[in-house]
Formats: sequence, C-alpha cells, structure tokens
Amino acid sequence: MDMIKDKDVQTAGLRQSLTEVVAQYRAFAAKVGAVTPALPRTGQAADEVIALAGIDSTNVLARRLLTTGELRVVDESGSARMVAICADAQTKGHGRLGRKWADKAGGASFLVTFVTALPERLVTNTQYNGWFTITAGLAALDALNGALSECAAKPLAGDGDSDVSGLLTLKWPNDIFYDGHKLGGILAELVELPEGANAMALQNRQLSQPVSIEPAVGVMFGIGINLGLPVEMLPTPISTSLQLLYAPLPDAARVRDMVASRLVASLRKRLVAFAAAPKAELPRLLDETRANCWTLGRRVEAKFTDGSTLTGKAVELNSDASLTVEDELTGARHVVKTADVGVLA
Repeated sequence: MDMIKDKDVQTAGLRQSLTEVVAQYRAFAAKVGAVTPALPRTGQAADEVIALAGIDSTNVLARRLLTTGELRVVDESGSARMVAICADAQTKGHGRLGRKWADKAGGASFLVTFVTALPERLVTNTQYNGWFTITAGLAALDALNGALSECAAKPLAGDGDSDVSGLLTLKWPNDIFYDGHKLGGILAELVELPEGANAMALQNRQLSQPVSIEPAVGVMFGIGINLGLPVEMLPTPISTSLQLLYAPLPDAARVRDMVASRLVASLRKRLVAFAAAPKAELPRLLDETRANCWTLGRRVEAKFTDGSTLTGKAVELNSDASLTVEDELTGARHVVKTADVGVLA
C-alpha cells in the first residue's frame, strides 16, 4: 500500500476550504441534474458525512481534503474520527492497480469512501498493513448481511429459505463476491496528514498502561457495491447486483444508508481493536478471513505488474495477508502480495 504525499496531489483548488470544494462538486451535480443523497442513519453512525450528487471520485476528494487539513480525522482528544463521503454518480473512479471506471447510474450503486486515521507504527509495519483492505472487506460483509437480515431478504436462487450469512464472500484481496460473481470492490489508500493533524492518543487494552501519543496516517477505504443495477448495466460479465440476488429489498437509496451506517460501525470497531492489539487480533483475523475467502482452495491465475503470470491453486492465506499459490506445472509454492488474482472456472 503506497503512501500518498502532498506532492502527488498538486491539483487545482488544492488549498480551497472544505466549503469551497464541496460547493464546487455540488455545482457539478446540479449540471447533471442529480439529487444529493440522503443518509440519515449514516449521519448518526459517522462523525461526519459529506453527501454529493455527482463527483469525479470520492477518493480524490477525500485525498484533497486530508492533504490540506480541511478534513480532520483525529479529534481533539486524539481519537480517530470516521467520515463517510458518498456520491450518487462518479465519473473518474479508480480501483486497485490503477483500473479506471465510471458510474453514472444515479444512486443504483453504493459509492462511499470511509476516511479515518491509524497509527503510523501500524501503517508502516508490513506484517500488519496488508490487512487493512481485508478488514474493510469483512466490515462490508457485516454490513451487507446485517442489512439483508433487517429487510428479511432471501436469496432468489435455490429454495429461497437459506440464511443470507455465508453466501457473500471475499475474493482475495479486495472484492466482494457472491457465488463466483463480483458484487463490489474495495480500494484502500494511505494519505500523509499535514503537520499538526497527526497526533493520536492510543489507550492500551490493559487499563494499567498509560495513554500513548503517536503520529497518525490518514486512511481511505473506497467501497463500491452494485445495489440496484439491472443486468444490462453491469460493468463486466462476472458482475452482479444485490437486487438480482435477494428479495425483498427497499429502494437502492435506503439500502445504501442501511449498509453505510453498518459499515461505519463495523469498520470503526474492527480498526480500533486492530490498532490497540494487532498481534492479538491476527489469529482471529486469519480464521475469519479463511472462513469467508472465495479464493482459497480454488484454481487461480495471478497477473503481475511486470506482465508475468502464475496459474495454480490458492493454498494458504498467510499471517501478513499475502496469498500462497501452488504452481500447477511445477508444484512450487509462491507467495503473492500484489497481483491481479482471478479465480478460474
């Protein structure tokens, strides 16, 4: 996971105030005739919500506001804040490994960036920082399963009486899957905070230990989920949409608020626990992820940034969140940390 520094985001309006930046995007939204989304439940769960009708990228906006210090993710007591930035439409979004995509469906998709802070010593530790994306994925499963249960929604496939839990899984490292089909994806990015906005007070789980003050790093989790997209609007052949999988469901706007509010709560709880005692949390994270991983045990193809590929069986999820793949030709085992890993039929 790369650190995004001030020099990487020298864009027009970088030093504008939060009010000016948000007003700029509201003006864009007015041009396309969209309606600003309402997120009442998320507003109760999060420390702050920025809801926009249309935007180039919620992650880009979050990065700009973090870099200027206009958006604070550490409060006066030194605790991490959780901010949700939501848009109905997104024109210049990007995913993992630089993939570009746009969504102009007008609220049929879940497009939310969750912004918070984590201690620098956790972010810079390679044993732990690979777990951030997966932690967000597990929080997304919590949120989706909770929302489906609240709606009393049942799977449309099968006998319709199945429990919703267990059907949604994670494809390593950042996709939300349902029976081999992609329902959503997650992009985690780090942002260096400006001077004076990066002091966190962390209380050790053992109350006898004193509160420690340490540097913090901004963390953004851009999460996209297909909620109400019809078949003809799905972005890829393996994509799916929540409305194609479960019923009954309320309109996409209500589902988005239900999911986003739960995601705020689950993500906050998981990150606080991980930051307080990462070594103690790892065994639980490993067990939970293995139980919810679509990739493990399946034939996969890993495509690396240098153009090389590896085909074999995903045999293990490791303690640093990397994936071990056994080459189907040689039997050699390779540890995969950064690659596009597709599950083969």
